[in-house]
Amino acid sequence: MEFNKIFAPLKIRNYRLYFLGQGISQSGNRMQLVAQSWLVFSITGSGLALGLLAAFQFLPILLFGAWGGVIADRFSKRKILYCTQLISGALALILAMFVIFGWIKVWMVYISAFALGLVDAINSPTEHTFIIEMVREKELPGAIALNAIETNFARVLGPAFAGFLIVYFSLGFCFLINAFSYIAVVIVLFMMDAKELYCASLIKATKGRLWEGITYIKSSILMKNVLFMSLIVGSLACEFAVSLPLLAKFTFNGNAGTYSILLSAMGVGSLIGGLFMAAHRKTTFNVFVFITFLFGVFILATAVSPILFMAISLLVIVGFFHIYFSSLGNTILQLESVPEMRGRVTAIWIVAYSGSVLIGGPIIGWVSQYASPRWGLAIGGIAALLAAGIGAKDLKKKYKAIPEE
Repeated sequence: MEFNKIFAPLKIRNYRLYFLGQGISQSGNRMQLVAQSWLVFSITGSGLALGLLAAFQFLPILLFGAWGGVIADRFSKRKILYCTQLISGALALILAMFVIFGWIKVWMVYISAFALGLVDAINSPTEHTFIIEMVREKELPGAIALNAIETNFARVLGPAFAGFLIVYFSLGFCFLINAFSYIAVVIVLFMMDAKELYCASLIKATKGRLWEGITYIKSSILMKNVLFMSLIVGSLACEFAVSLPLLAKFTFNGNAGTYSILLSAMGVGSLIGGLFMAAHRKTTFNVFVFITFLFGVFILATAVSPILFMAISLLVIVGFFHIYFSSLGNTILQLESVPEMRGRVTAIWIVAYSGSVLIGGPIIGWVSQYASPRWGLAIGGIAALLAAGIGAKDLKKKYKAIPEE
């Protein structure tokens, strides 16, 4: 593994600042996600309620995520991020106060998740496409992989801290710490040098901009395949926020600490997967299909694990392929897109990959509760294998890839 390739984007000051701020914010965000799921589960004891939580959080992305891409292409991404970080921090602070003072109800958590989803519908495509404005195109795969590494390092630290705080202190502290973590991103955005950004030309405010992006995607077989596979995998295979709390509680008779260990195991695997992708930088569709297939295989293996230790070990591998799948899909789409279309293309990918949780969350929650959490995981594994099979039919097509240096 060539470490000079992995960490090359960090030589760029703007990206280095952004990387630092995101590391703090992502860790806080992961703490909140764990606490949010456990809060709903502790109040209701229902897998369906967890599925509804995921649905509320991702409904805005499904409905408005594509328009978030139009906004990302229309306005300064740096200014957009100032606004989204401050609003997200305020929402987390409000939720923290309700939990700490004992006023919290399930419907309040749902409203908070929906509000954060609205912000994320704009924030996600902006964050993803802002990366390429900080680095050169040849460094994009490494920068996206490093961001993925950071996100999944946060998946190790965030759940670990969340489990500790929930068990020994209070759920409310998870939300409170997350609220203040957003300040880190605001500070580093302020410290950036605007002259060193590779800003894309902003589109004009005219009708049909969203449809223009959809038409652009339809013109590329590669982009259509990546998006369709992401839709299938995102809707059924990536419902870990729903299936893992139930697996921890009902299959392995655990608690919040058990849930945080399962998530942290995925985070460790994701960290390794991100490092591997950053070092190798292979962005071919063939690799994307193969990774999707292996993702499904190891989800199925986790579903049938007889003991907790085996499930933890397999989730490390699941995490590896999970981050490889999402990072590679994102990279392929951004490199295939022209600069003025990247916001919309990325937003539509986020809708397909993350917004589809609205469809799959309640389904996996219902299956996990009334059949078994193992079956909830197994359906995701089968879905990933199906997506790989759909992609495999076009493996012989020659797509653009970034050559290794």
